[in-house]
Amino acid sequence: MKNSRQADDLWNEDLAPTTVEQRTWDWKAYGSLWVAMVVCVPTYMLAGGLIAEGMNWSQAVITILLGNVIVLVPMMLIGHAGAKHGIPFPVLLRSSFGTKGARIPALARGLVACGWFGINTWVGGSAIFVIINTLTDNAIVGEALPFLGISIGQFASFIGFWLMHLYFIKHGTESIRWLETYAAPFLIGMGLVLLAWAYFTAGGFGAMLSAPSKFAAGGPREGEFFVVFIASLTAMVGFWATMALNIPDFTRFAKSQKDQIIGQAIGLPLPMALFAFISVAVTSATVTIFGEAIWDPVVLASKMGGIGVIVALMALVVATLTTNLAANVVAPAYGFSNLNPKKISFKMGGYITAGIGIAIFPWKLLETAGGYIFVWLIGYSALLGPIAGILIADYFFVRKSELDAESLFNHKGLYGAWNWAGIIALIVGILPNLPGFLHAAGIVETVPAIFDTIYSYAWFVGLFIAGALYLILNKK
Repeated sequence: MKNSRQADDLWNEDLAPTTVEQRTWDWKAYGSLWVAMVVCVPTYMLAGGLIAEGMNWSQAVITILLGNVIVLVPMMLIGHAGAKHGIPFPVLLRSSFGTKGARIPALARGLVACGWFGINTWVGGSAIFVIINTLTDNAIVGEALPFLGISIGQFASFIGFWLMHLYFIKHGTESIRWLETYAAPFLIGMGLVLLAWAYFTAGGFGAMLSAPSKFAAGGPREGEFFVVFIASLTAMVGFWATMALNIPDFTRFAKSQKDQIIGQAIGLPLPMALFAFISVAVTSATVTIFGEAIWDPVVLASKMGGIGVIVALMALVVATLTTNLAANVVAPAYGFSNLNPKKISFKMGGYITAGIGIAIFPWKLLETAGGYIFVWLIGYSALLGPIAGILIADYFFVRKSELDAESLFNHKGLYGAWNWAGIIALIVGILPNLPGFLHAAGIVETVPAIFDTIYSYAWFVGLFIAGALYLILNKK
C-alpha cells in the first residue's frame, strides 16, 4: 500500500516491495530460471566465436565456465538486496544514485536489454522461418527488401515470434516463472538428444575435439593466448553482466536468501559449460556429417531432414522465448516503469521494450562473430561493470545491507534526489574503456595500445574503479 510520504513519480504496485504472499520462488525455481535462460542460440554460438579466435574446445569451455563462476559472485551479492528487501533493480539503484539519479543507470541497463531482446527475437523468428519453409516447400523464401535487408518472409516470421512475447508480458512475472519451470527439463533433454544424434550420426564427435589450439607452439597464433583469453573472459562475464545487475527483479520473490543462492549456483555455471560443450561437440560432428562446421543451430536444424527439423526448431523457439522473457523483458519493463511509475506499469514497460526490439534491426548486430563478442558483449560490459561496482560498494560497505524502505520512494528521504557520488563514479568508471571501445567499433582508426589492453578488461576495470571511487566520494 502506498502512504502519503511516497512520491507519485517513484511508486506503483509493480515497484513496491514484495509481500510475504508474493515470495513464492524456491531454489528449484531459480535453478530452472537459469537453465531455461542458458539454453539459447547466443549461448550455443559463444563457443564457436572462441574457437574461431583460435582456442581449442577445452579452452573455450573452460573460459565460458570461468566467466560464469566470476559473474555468479556479483549475481549473488546484488541478488541479496532483492531477497532481503523485496525491491526490484531500479528501486535498489535509488540508494546509490538518488531517487532521480537512479533513472540513468536503470535506463542504460534497459536499453542493453532491448538490444538483446531484438537479437533473440530475430533468432526465434529465423527458426519459425525455417519451419514454415520446411512444411511448405520454401513458400515464403524471397529477395531481401532494400530498406530492411531481409525478405518479407523473414520479417513476418520475426514479427510472429515477437507477438508470442506479448502474451507473457501481459500476464507478468508469475507467468514467466511458470514457463521457465516447465521448460527447463525439456530443454536439458533436447540438448542431450542433439548430442546423441550428432555422436551416432557422425560415428563419433569428429576431428574438432582433437584439433590443437592455434596458440600452441608452432601454431599460427603462437604466444597470443593470454591476450585473447582475457578479452574472451571479459566477454563471457559481459554475457550475463546484464542479469548480474537486475537479478533483484527476480530475487525479490525468493522465499529465502538460501533459495536464491543455491538456485543460482546450481543453475548458472555448470549448465553454461555443459551447453558450450554440446555446442562444440555437435559442431565438430557436423564436419563429418555435412562436410562443414555449422555453428548456427537454426542452419543445423534445417539440414537435419524429416521430422527432426520440426522438433529441433520448435525446441529452439521455446529455448529462445524463455531466455528472452526472463533476461530481456523483465529488466527494461521495470526500468521504463521507473521513469514514470504513474503512467508506465510493468506491462507497459514490457510493450515499450518490445517496440524498441523491432526498431534496432537486430539482424545487423549479428553480422560478424568478432563484432558480436568484441564490440557488443565487451562494449556494454564497460557500461554495466561500473554500475555493479557502485551497487555492491553502496549496499555492503556503505549501507551494511540495511535500507530505509520509505526513503527509497521519497525524493526528500535519506538518499536524496541525486547522489552525485554515484553519478561521478559511474562516469569515471566508464571513461577508461571509452577509447578502446571506439577503436574496436571502428569509430576511430587508432588509439594508444594501453587503451586496447584496458578495454580487454572492461567489466573488471569499470567495476573496481567505480566501486572504489564511490567509497572515497562517500567518505568525503
